[in-house]
Amino acid sequence: MTRAKTYILGLGTFVCALTIGYIMQFGFALPRTQPQADASRMMVSEIVDTSSVGLPRTPSVLGKPAMPDSAAVLASVEGNPNLPLATDDRTGDLTCPVDLAATATAGAMVTLSLSAPCLGGERVTVHHNGLMFTEVTGKDGSLEVVVPALAQKALFIASFDNGDGAVASADVTSLGFYDRVALQWKGNTGLQLHAREFDAPYGGSGHIWNASTGDFAKTARGESGFLIQLGDAGSPDALLAEVYSFPVGTTESTGSIALSIEAEITADNCGTEVEAQSLELTGGGSMQVHDISLAVPDCDSIGDFLVLKKPLEDLTIASN
Repeated sequence: MTRAKTYILGLGTFVCALTIGYIMQFGFALPRTQPQADASRMMVSEIVDTSSVGLPRTPSVLGKPAMPDSAAVLASVEGNPNLPLATDDRTGDLTCPVDLAATATAGAMVTLSLSAPCLGGERVTVHHNGLMFTEVTGKDGSLEVVVPALAQKALFIASFDNGDGAVASADVTSLGFYDRVALQWKGNTGLQLHAREFDAPYGGSGHIWNASTGDFAKTARGESGFLIQLGDAGSPDALLAEVYSFPVGTTESTGSIALSIEAEITADNCGTEVEAQSLELTGGGSMQVHDISLAVPDCDSIGDFLVLKKPLEDLTIASN
């Protein structure tokens, strides 16, 4: 990979802090959720992503309202994973429902199938365990997308701009075999997530990024990881994400994987403040969430790259 000029940024050159807004607003107790008048019909504003209770709230810098966790809401949707949601009163018309199905697949992935026949060609935001990305439905209102799970009890919310939406859940029993790192942002930030496996050079076969996303067949054999891009980059101000996964539970390799966040300086981001968020699920522990704020150099530097060595921690891999 060619770099006209590369800036290596340490912790002191950009702001990167743990998300603490959740504790500041709610303390160490979960917020209370009001009981639903009708458990079969809910508004999107009443549904919260609860598949990882205790995570910080998603920051407003990504363009969506913060979503507090609530175990009570998860309990209300378990056993009924395709609850119709609506913006009108709870006795309104259900002739044009929004349906969402979630199916666990290989690689600790989940296939989401959305049906919204009255919402063709509309933006829809998918929420999962703090991860958010914006897609656009087809002309018939359908959408199918494969998402890396970030929780074994994986809850997904699909919400449209008008408030319509649906929820679905899946049990992802293979998640423990994977370390998973996500980077998410809004709009044309120029951000990229890079993983260089076992001392792989830039451009080498073990360099996984959006121009070389890896071979899932090799991942299935425990040989290497893979990266998936989420979100419709052609949609204005879309929420976008990249997620890297490595099969720690099946690999026979030993060593480290160098993780970095890189940002190409472009006409869209030069001279601006770029904001993003990283989500790290590694070693079978709890999710680590970091907010990132980066001051991009002025437009004289278009074409250069920034390499952020923090906040991501390199992965340490031991053979099985």
